[in-house]
Amino acid sequence: MRAWAELLRVPALFTVPGDALAGAAAASARPDRRTVLAIASSLCLYEAGMALNDWADRAEDAAERPHRPLPSGRVRPAAALGAACALTAAGLALAARAGRPALTVAAPLAATVWSYDLVLKGTPAGPFAMAAARGLDLLLGAAATGGRIGRALPSAALLSTHTLAVTTVSRQETRDGTPAAPLAALATTGALTWLLHHRPPGDRPSPRRRRPGLAAATTTALTAAYAATVARPYLHAALNPSPPLTQRAVGAGVRATIPLQCALAARSGAVATALLTAALAPVAQRFAKRVSVT
Repeated sequence: MRAWAELLRVPALFTVPGDALAGAAAASARPDRRTVLAIASSLCLYEAGMALNDWADRAEDAAERPHRPLPSGRVRPAAALGAACALTAAGLALAARAGRPALTVAAPLAATVWSYDLVLKGTPAGPFAMAAARGLDLLLGAAATGGRIGRALPSAALLSTHTLAVTTVSRQETRDGTPAAPLAALATTGALTWLLHHRPPGDRPSPRRRRPGLAAATTTALTAAYAATVARPYLHAALNPSPPLTQRAVGAGVRATIPLQCALAARSGAVATALLTAALAPVAQRFAKRVSVT
């Protein structure tokens, strides 16, 4: 069980439901049964990517991370590949149950996951593919819930930008790197923090959900939590870009996805959804003490 928990990076799983919930909130749609199906689909596709990632990296991990489940022999490569295939099929089936619009988004999301793990990861396009996957995951929630996907595009762009920064930093977590990536991630965090409080024209919460005082206060608090989660680890990794500090920065970046999702939901007026998503953060942190998220 522990080997599979490491393979699937269980603590990172808690960063997934907020994608669909933030997507539904941005599209001004209330979460319903189809939103739950979208979350289940996202979880399956995310874990498929985790299993496929280790299967594709098994030779590299044997040299750099021999303790990982596949090179250590605790999980067979065929089992990891089989799990990736089964989870992908399950994710697409669940999206189909949520409706044709959801499947229309889930199919390219699955294709992006497989393309990243098998082809794009080691190329300059790798971080952009990972960012696209997060953005599509948010749009999956909007599509499944029946909202207008166009309204969710700004939130998807912000979440994708954060993911791009984290993924860029992760590319040097097994070797001594340069300060450039964590410094860029730190600057990105500052830009996202500013953008969360300054909406582009047309990006407004639904009038029936608009509670300016409560939504603004919640957004401010969650945005501060997002920035606080990553600012110090990114700075430490920039000052000393060694593997341990870089891995700590990447872990913080993954965990910061939750308060970012919450802030996105809150600024769309879905305060209850934001607070519900925020409850996942301490659970993720607790699991992260037992199983690494990177």
